[in-house]
Amino acid sequence: MPRLLIAAFALLLAGCATAPTPTPVSSEATAKVTEQLSDEALQSRWWTWAASSTEKRNPVVDDTGQWCAENQPKDVWFFAGTFGGAVNRRCQVPAGRPLAGPAVNTYTNCDTFLTSGKGSVTLDGQLVELRRIDPATITFQSVEDNAMGAPTGRVEARACGLWAWIPPLSPGEHELRVQGEFGTFRTSARYVLTVGAAD
Repeated sequence: MPRLLIAAFALLLAGCATAPTPTPVSSEATAKVTEQLSDEALQSRWWTWAASSTEKRNPVVDDTGQWCAENQPKDVWFFAGTFGGAVNRRCQVPAGRPLAGPAVNTYTNCDTFLTSGKGSVTLDGQLVELRRIDPATITFQSVEDNAMGAPTGRVEARACGLWAWIPPLSPGEHELRVQGEFGTFRTSARYVLTVGAAD
């Protein structure tokens, strides 16, 4: 399977499940960041993040969590799946940040991809409801030799997928689990997330 197609297999279809209700750090601190990004902004920003580092430091390639913080924005904390196979990652998450990442996504072959991908995302044992994004025009930036295999520089694409958006988590340890598949491709990612105390 082409690397572009599997690169974004972060988490997969959870279906119509009940979203978890993690406790925000503080309503005042998180009021400005809990609103979800638009379909285009979410995908453009995630792809820019995923394509902003080479394979040696890329959070999608990472199998331990050592690169979780690589190029993270200041208003949201992105997570990713794998290029295939299972990983266990331990990551530090700043207080007050919502979490966002794709269950299944691509910017090629959207029709086939969306109808065939399936899986689940859980946070602390609760299913996370996913948001379906039909093909939307996006623009993202990618560095030379990026792990996604995307062209260097500004990339215009029609992207789609199933996305998770999780409100800021309470301080302490949380578990995010991802199981997914597309055709013969399988991915499994377990995150142990440690959220710091609010400043």
